[in-house]
Amino acid sequence: MTIEVRNCRPEDLLAVQAIYAVEVLEGTASFEVEPPDVDEMRSRFLAITEQELPYLVAVEGETVAGYCYASPYRARPAYQYTLENTVYVASWARRRGVGLTLLNALISRVSEGEWHQLVAVIGGSEHTASIRLHEQAGFRQVGVLQQVGFKFGDWVDSVLMQRQIN
Repeated sequence: MTIEVRNCRPEDLLAVQAIYAVEVLEGTASFEVEPPDVDEMRSRFLAITEQELPYLVAVEGETVAGYCYASPYRARPAYQYTLENTVYVASWARRRGVGLTLLNALISRVSEGEWHQLVAVIGGSEHTASIRLHEQAGFRQVGVLQQVGFKFGDWVDSVLMQRQIN
């Protein structure tokens, strides 16, 4: 599999929405319970890119295999140098290095800016693939918020991971 990472384009958002919809409907990585439609995903994409933050896709040929982006961690001014990362990989492309390729590209992009910390909020302590992915990219686990989400009839943790950028 030859994967290219590039900036997400508006025409990629249908594939991005489809990848995310599977996660919302079948997994605990996202605490949303109804998948947003393409128009909502477009609004979210614009909110990120208008702040000149990276929103990337991994493509094999013309097929989107995954996506990632960095967003402000919190809105308050003292958090201005901290970003939160988001990474999702299509089910058919998992365990092929797509997530790590995306996350490393994102880290490289944000390292060019003035940001100091990158935070990951991972849905579910049992989401070991995402935890390992972030560890491989230099993140360390800094905490667990226990049973803060309720999805699929069960309580779900949030694992907090962090990586210094600059």
